[in-house]
Amino acid sequence: MKKNIITNGLLKWYDLNKRDLPWRKSTDPYKIWLSEVILQQTRVDQGLPYFLSFVEKYPTVFHLAKAHIDEVLRAWQGLGYYSRARNMHKCAKIVVAQFDGIFPENKHELIKLPGIGAYTAAAIASLAYGKQEAVVDGNVIRLITRLYGIEADISDKKTINEIQRIVDKLISKTDPHLFNQAIMEFGALHCTPKNPSCSNCDFLGLCVAQINNQLAKIPFKSSKTKKRLRFFTYLVINIHGRYLMRKRDSKDIWQGLFEFYLIETNSELDFDQLPFPKNIIQSPTKWKVNNESKLYKHLLSHQTLLCRFIEIEMNQDFDFKSTDWDGYKLYSKMEIEQLPKSILTDRYLGEKIN
Repeated sequence: MKKNIITNGLLKWYDLNKRDLPWRKSTDPYKIWLSEVILQQTRVDQGLPYFLSFVEKYPTVFHLAKAHIDEVLRAWQGLGYYSRARNMHKCAKIVVAQFDGIFPENKHELIKLPGIGAYTAAAIASLAYGKQEAVVDGNVIRLITRLYGIEADISDKKTINEIQRIVDKLISKTDPHLFNQAIMEFGALHCTPKNPSCSNCDFLGLCVAQINNQLAKIPFKSSKTKKRLRFFTYLVINIHGRYLMRKRDSKDIWQGLFEFYLIETNSELDFDQLPFPKNIIQSPTKWKVNNESKLYKHLLSHQTLLCRFIEIEMNQDFDFKSTDWDGYKLYSKMEIEQLPKSILTDRYLGEKIN
């Protein structure tokens, strides 16, 4: 009985309250996949303009697969978690090369593709192909743990499996795509993390967390691991009107993005303590410092970065040799604008290099 009340209640609520979002007007698996990748760890209001931009720039998976990764990363700039964009590009290439541009219908085949986990696979299978595959995202986890009074740690895989089993039983057999949209939407708009709309909730008499006054405790997630603290000093080296930059190729944050000359240290150092590149040290009369930026604090999921930018201008008689700069190359201001960069670098450039 509870199952039917919840399932029907969600569908009814969704019919009256759903947001008008462009990916909901299509069963094209490419657009659904694109929207799901963009909205991972991203608010709808932030992700919507990126979705529209990507659809315009890359209207099909063939267009995306043909694009250069630097171009894709540049289009992604500002969304963060750039591994999503890299995996998205890899996935597009595989779908074109191995599936003739058509995404698989089966969840188990979809989950083999780069960047597609259980949630995204279920979303594509359900929303594009009408498969009875229940989605479990953060909104669903919050709603189900509250409705059923699940106090177990949601960072534990056993808890997520339990939630998945519950939603698998709740999903509508006739309208699985609508049910999935409804349960995610209800969690996003109604059963919110803070100040949920309990007073006018259709499940007021069924919600165990509300009945037991446990809304502040459910869902429960064990304390997060301590964030790593890193100190970045970027040397914005101007050599004859162009700037030294290189692409980050190591498997670290911002892989594939371009950056100025980086000095990473274990603590915040004064200017005269920094380990400058030998080309600077060996030419003490051929450069000057024009400006030192404020200290930027940049928060990532598992890291905190403390960064500053020091603008250095080399004299006209400085002889630039690319072989002396360990992969760094010179770029004009116009070229820099087109390069994919971290949002931190973009913030600095917006303030300094116009």
